[in-house]
Amino acid sequence: MGITSAWAITAHDDDVIAGLAPRVRPLIERQRELPETQCAWQAWCADPLPNHRSWGELPYGSARSEDVRAFLRLTSAIPLNELHCCDDCDFHLSDIWEAHDEGVPPYFAVFSKDYALSALFHAIGPRRAALLPGWCGDFLLTSEEVRRTLPAVEEALTFTPQERAAAQEQVWLDCLKDEEPVLDGPLRCWRQAAEAGLGLCGANVHIY
Repeated sequence: MGITSAWAITAHDDDVIAGLAPRVRPLIERQRELPETQCAWQAWCADPLPNHRSWGELPYGSARSEDVRAFLRLTSAIPLNELHCCDDCDFHLSDIWEAHDEGVPPYFAVFSKDYALSALFHAIGPRRAALLPGWCGDFLLTSEEVRRTLPAVEEALTFTPQERAAAQEQVWLDCLKDEEPVLDGPLRCWRQAAEAGLGLCGANVHIY
């Protein structure tokens, strides 16, 4: 049975961010500190993956095939899912998404049997990915943190025409014509939130 994932980035005022922090930040840090998480991250940084079109040709069980599997596990981890799909939880991320500040349109990437964050990280590589705050697409930032981290996010997600073409070649997602590309949406949210004096919540989850 397949899954449908969503990577959502929404803007909120600092009071909302402060209310989310006790529940959201510990889950992100717990995922970041897992030994298997750190091992997979370090392996990817030491030896980034080849063109994604070659992955299907890798012999099953080979070292490189296992590298791909480890990268996909790393970038499809969903520690915040317990705040989204828990039936008896009194707090749901979907409620927060719906209460986003209307001054900053949210970035919403929804895909069946795929993860926008995985495609983005493969496309930009570990050096740029390491510049992004939080952990693998999950973050909770105050307005001051958004302003402070904007230069690093701009460095990670700003491309020359040649760099963008190379990155786009490695984004395997099939977006609809009116959907915001994964190379554009996150930076647009950061810039608009910084200008508006708002914080940001990023969450990589399963819709179902």
